[in-house]
Amino acid sequence: MTDIEIAQAAVPQPISEIAAAAGIPAAAVEPYGSSKAKLSEQFLLEQRDKPQGKLILVTAVNPTPAGEGKTTTAIGLGQALSLLGKRTMIALREPSLGPVFGLKGGATGGGYAQVLPMEEINLHFTGDIHAVTAANNLLSALIDNHIHQGNALALDPERIVFRRCMDMNDRALRQIEIGLGGKTNGVPRRDGFQISVASEVMAILCLARDLADLRERLGRILVGYTAAGAPVFARDLRAEGAMAALLRDALRPNLVQTLEHTPCLMHGGPFANIAHGCNSVRATRLALTLAEYTVTEAGFGSDLGAEKFFDIKCPAAGLTPSAAVLVVTVRALRYNGGCDKTACRRPDAEATARGLCNLSAHIQNLQQYGVPVVVAVNRFPDDLPEELTLIREECDRRGVRMAESEVFARGGQGGTALAQQVMAACEEPNHFAPLTTPAMTLREKIETIARRVYGADAVEYSPEALEQLGQMAALGLEHAPVCIAKTQYSLSDDAKALGRPQGHTLHIRGLSASCGAGFAVALAGSVLTMPGLPAHPAAMEISVTDDGRITGLF
Repeated sequence: MTDIEIAQAAVPQPISEIAAAAGIPAAAVEPYGSSKAKLSEQFLLEQRDKPQGKLILVTAVNPTPAGEGKTTTAIGLGQALSLLGKRTMIALREPSLGPVFGLKGGATGGGYAQVLPMEEINLHFTGDIHAVTAANNLLSALIDNHIHQGNALALDPERIVFRRCMDMNDRALRQIEIGLGGKTNGVPRRDGFQISVASEVMAILCLARDLADLRERLGRILVGYTAAGAPVFARDLRAEGAMAALLRDALRPNLVQTLEHTPCLMHGGPFANIAHGCNSVRATRLALTLAEYTVTEAGFGSDLGAEKFFDIKCPAAGLTPSAAVLVVTVRALRYNGGCDKTACRRPDAEATARGLCNLSAHIQNLQQYGVPVVVAVNRFPDDLPEELTLIREECDRRGVRMAESEVFARGGQGGTALAQQVMAACEEPNHFAPLTTPAMTLREKIETIARRVYGADAVEYSPEALEQLGQMAALGLEHAPVCIAKTQYSLSDDAKALGRPQGHTLHIRGLSASCGAGFAVALAGSVLTMPGLPAHPAAMEISVTDDGRITGLF
């Protein structure tokens, strides 16, 4: 059966029952249909100072065309912990329509480790990402209207840095000209779109503590500069109130369930290669007050989502993770060992041995943060016993726990061995500390991450990036966290450099200020904040039957 067939055959419990079992009172539940709900603002405020359980981060090696199953493993681990009698919550990001209709797929897991309702979550869900898009583009409309109506703030149309967004992969919108067609159509200028989940508004939604914090952060968004070089912010346009109004409901986490009825808070959706890659602070902190174990994930590999989870989200939210789970597949190691996307699906112990360097690098990345590590081997039928032995021996050498996982095929039952190792790891000594500190400058933070996480020997800045470092300091971001945007396919900024690249240089081509989110974004290599569609988009296979049933969705 395909993922969607498994999901459509499932019988979800009423969301009110899922909430009650999780300790959420009926008054706090606002159903969106029968199987999903938002939670009330009052309940969120009441819960935020309550005791917290253990936080488990699920991350992975660098992604490959074969797929590693990180979200599937996170969901299956949550189901397994529930099977073992532990009060468990899962905290995940929402899917973006870009990957759903493009190449990567959705974000609801797979096989028998999925969250429901799969089709609704992967499409419009509760409208949170649409709200982010609307709030973002309201600010863009206010910017251009302000200039058209006389430009009292003296904004320089050539120095507007805030961009429009949409939740779709559309490369044709990366660079556009607006305001064409005469005076009544506004002032002509260059603009462009980024995908909604890479927007600062999405980052703000995921980092905001409450509505007051949301509104204040929105006001801090840098809009652009005057001709004299003075910065102009969203608050100068009095935009933050209306933007917060559009985001009021989107700020509240969404409650759904897995195939085995484990509760899941799914909220926020920033990509990890071009944004900070973690679900919302509000959802994570709420889950921690409701469960003994909270399982969350961060996008792509330890070099992207996990690094940003540890260095951006945890300090911002006051979180201390109890353990980290590193997902790997034998296929990923074969690919990193030199096999192409077809050959990596065939047994090859020699290639697996060559690819172990990638696993080793990710283990060491996580160990640097002082958290106990468990390697989860997402099993496939073509895995050879000797290939699994190679992984176990490498884990032994690195001093980390390992468990095989079959949650895709067997659901929670296929993850109990992993769950037991994770629970044991949570009891080990924990010395968590971010790699970057508030005392470091932006440049020091970039170079620390480049050296210690990416394994780079040096960092090279373009002339524009060097100038922008000075601009970041002038905006008060000299010591802010840094969100490095780079390819997910390699530890370096070269997508083709697989395995464990050595002696490479990280190339920073530009920096931008996310004053509302509270960090600076550094663009490395050729990464783009508006993806494009592949030659054969997934959209070409998706349809709906005459009776309204979605088909072709994975």
